[in-house]
Amino acid sequence: MDKIRTTITMKRFFKWIGTGLLIILLAGGAFAAHEWYADKPFYFNNLLNREMVKVAFDSPETLTSLGFLESVGIKGHNAELDDASIEKNAALFDKARHIRERVLAYDDEDLNDDEQLSKEITLYLLDYLISNEPFQYHSYPVNQLFGVQNGFPSFMEGQHQINDAADVENYLSRLRAVDEKFAQVLEGLKLREEKGIIPPRFVIDRVLDEMNGFISSPIEENILYSSLKEKMSKAEEISAEQQDAFLAEAQTVIGDDVDRAYQLFIDYFTTLQAKAGNDHGYWHLPDGDKVYANALRFFTTTDMTADEIHNLGLKEVARIQGEMLTILTGEGYDVTQGFSSAMDALAADPSHYYEDSDEGREQILKDYQTILDEIDAGISDVFRIRPEAGMEVVRIPEFKEKTAPGAYYQQPAIDGSRPGRFYANLYDIKATPKYSMRTLAYHEGIPGHHFQVALAMELEGMPFIRKMSPFTAYTEGWALYSEYLAWEMGFQDKPLDNLGRLQAELFRAVRLVVDTGIHDKRWTREEAIDYMVRNTGMALSDVTSEIERYIVMPGQATSYKVGMIKILEIREKAKQELGDKFDLRDFHDVVLKNGAVPLAILEELVDEYIAEKQGA
Repeated sequence: MDKIRTTITMKRFFKWIGTGLLIILLAGGAFAAHEWYADKPFYFNNLLNREMVKVAFDSPETLTSLGFLESVGIKGHNAELDDASIEKNAALFDKARHIRERVLAYDDEDLNDDEQLSKEITLYLLDYLISNEPFQYHSYPVNQLFGVQNGFPSFMEGQHQINDAADVENYLSRLRAVDEKFAQVLEGLKLREEKGIIPPRFVIDRVLDEMNGFISSPIEENILYSSLKEKMSKAEEISAEQQDAFLAEAQTVIGDDVDRAYQLFIDYFTTLQAKAGNDHGYWHLPDGDKVYANALRFFTTTDMTADEIHNLGLKEVARIQGEMLTILTGEGYDVTQGFSSAMDALAADPSHYYEDSDEGREQILKDYQTILDEIDAGISDVFRIRPEAGMEVVRIPEFKEKTAPGAYYQQPAIDGSRPGRFYANLYDIKATPKYSMRTLAYHEGIPGHHFQVALAMELEGMPFIRKMSPFTAYTEGWALYSEYLAWEMGFQDKPLDNLGRLQAELFRAVRLVVDTGIHDKRWTREEAIDYMVRNTGMALSDVTSEIERYIVMPGQATSYKVGMIKILEIREKAKQELGDKFDLRDFHDVVLKNGAVPLAILEELVDEYIAEKQGA
């Protein structure tokens, strides 16, 4: 299969970044010195890349995840963890204001069109960050989904590479540093407690269960030990004798430093339980209404209010359920008792599930890969630009899959050493019905997140900040649009596969209702779970973890449907205005070639494309 190579590889690009940085620092030339130290470098993109490099170099964990310094022989950062102190967090806002001043020093008329777009996007992000400074502690940084308590083991397992003895020494150094980092995070937790920002009781219960389970399991089964053992076994430069010695040392460090860090958290959250309540929405926090409105603006990149989003969700739920009932009727299911009853009957059919065994779960992973390989080979008619990075399907680590989402995507290593990964949750076999698998694979993989994220990372000439822009309405809107696109192309031609697609879309529409319900309309956790179960037909385990996710991540869940609706809206606009001149490949080029952008800017880019085609 021929791929249109409009990009350089990630490895080459970031080797250039790493080498370029060294040139700037060491060359000593007037130009290099100016570009690195000047308030206003000669080239605007140099300013943006320089500041992003500085931010990256201030984060050892980011450098490890990016993986580009290793390609030029630099590894010292892999022995350190990020500074999580209150002082470090405060410095972030000062840094943002400083960068903003530097960006504004460039006049628009001195920049080309792409540089102006980069400037607009950079200011959008900086302005949001600065506006959020009064609300910087309105969060639950240790919760059932994410936080240092599960992020650290996942980071060490997934990101820290082991190729030689020095890599192992760095690994052990990070294990020894974990108690300091946990202590820093604890300072922030106590400050939040003083401000009245305490997680709901169920969050604390989940976190305590997770951490107690983590330290109570045998060290040999601990992911920090087992992943190190596995990685060393594949490293030819580490002898068997060295491996045994390193594992003995790791066992000691995990039993001492790591367990001590986790016990620090366990003791704190055990005490905090008595202060926690059962009000689950942000409305009950100090300035919670302002915080939630700010979150909606960021995640949707629109000015939609909570009421507008809630009502849009109710409208979409009714529409999608109607289409699903039509399919269920055609498949012989009784719909006379209502949507929920018909979906329960569908869910009760054992033919839709894999065997509840290790073999069954392994087959799920294989079938996901087959689905992705099939669509990857069949979409050349609608895409010109495609990522060079590959992708693989893996299981979410078992120690955290009980509280993890149904699936998620991890971007490839920028040096090309690791492909993109579609992580599938296999905890509850009934949460993976066969008719839903295609849709999930298209969303997380091809042409969804993997296409968009990996391609953005590979695009040539784009400043790094645009490669990593966190505009969820765009990224998740694209992934949801990808589900619809795959159906349009005939990859979900079986009625039940289309039902799975509609169920996924319904899921995102319901999110509009329950997220705003929880955080604006004062719904309880139980009310939200009940609404979602009745209106999606999803497994209770999935619904529970989803609702609990929205409680600790307010606003994020609204971005999917808002983004999809906007992409379809501007696509239809282009179709209507261009007629025979419309080419879906052109539209996808416009959407993908600029990286993630706010929805308003995306519409402006499509309008420019329309005007250009009309004038041709």
